Amino acid sequence: MLAIRPARPADLDVMMELAVLSGRGFTSLPEDEATLAARLDLAEASFTGAVAPAEAWYTIMLEDTETGRVEGLAGVRAAVGLKRPHFSFRVMTLAQYSSAIGTRFDHQALVLVNECGGWTEVGSLFLRPERRSGGAGSLLARSRYMLIGAEPTRFSHTIMAELRGWFDEHGKSPFWEGVASKFFRLPFEEADRMVTSTDGQFILDLAPRHPIYVDLIDSHAREAIGRVHRDGEPALTLLEKEGFDRSGLIDIFDGGPTMTCASDEVATIRASRTLRLEIGTPGEGQALLSTTQIDGFRSVRAAADIGEAAVTISSEAADALKLRGGDPVRISA
Repeated sequence: MLAIRPARPADLDVMMELAVLSGRGFTSLPEDEATLAARLDLAEASFTGAVAPAEAWYTIMLEDTETGRVEGLAGVRAAVGLKRPHFSFRVMTLAQYSSAIGTRFDHQALVLVNECGGWTEVGSLFLRPERRSGGAGSLLARSRYMLIGAEPTRFSHTIMAELRGWFDEHGKSPFWEGVASKFFRLPFEEADRMVTSTDGQFILDLAPRHPIYVDLIDSHAREAIGRVHRDGEPALTLLEKEGFDRSGLIDIFDGGPTMTCASDEVATIRASRTLRLEIGTPGEGQALLSTTQIDGFRSVRAAADIGEAAVTISSEAADALKLRGGDPVRISA
């Protein structure tokens, strides 16, 4: 059975393995052992309540309970942009009109903004390639919303997700090559690493202060604006099913889109409720189930017989959740 559990410092080796597999442009999963070790320490402190709610960054692991192998991971960052700006480009329409010749032009432009301060971010979703079918991705993605729904006051009303931008068949980002690299004059890998390993001052120092007219951008870079990486298309589909929309914001390095949704409009959260757990023979229907608190959070998708006040699941599913009969459990169809 596949189960979601909190990440812990002992997961460093497997997290490094997943970081290598994730490839270029996966900013939140850098191939940097010190950065990942610090993130795992923060995850442990976040789940136990040892850090302030706004500083929490929860990392969850998808584990095969039979083999103990970690098949993927994902994260929920309680609030971005509080201690350092969280920059994006907003794709804006600038209207220009000349009364002398009676002509109006609408120009699209990229404008540097810092609009996401305080928003909750869901991200870092990565699965081993052989696990990208059969519902594992959905379990991992939706468990992030069950985590938020368990204690919603710890999170923002606005939930955001940044998707990796487009990379060509040679592994290059057209948006980086055509736009961002002109300002940062760094290799993409170095700039990407500095996003997570430094305070981001270099972005504040070097990012463009004035609008960039889209018509003046190289065609390959222009076509990459808001385009999702081929490996990110399933994640985009899952986000759209949950109610996320494109916000008009894009990543300043690879041009990937930022998706947003109000927390109480996220489909998984909206459909969830808390019932009493009973252990027995479940029906044929499936449900997403999770614990009711962030500390020790766990989640599974399993057969469940759902009643008005109680839900019956197998002993295997209950063991995966580390729950006993009579305990409260959250469910979402």
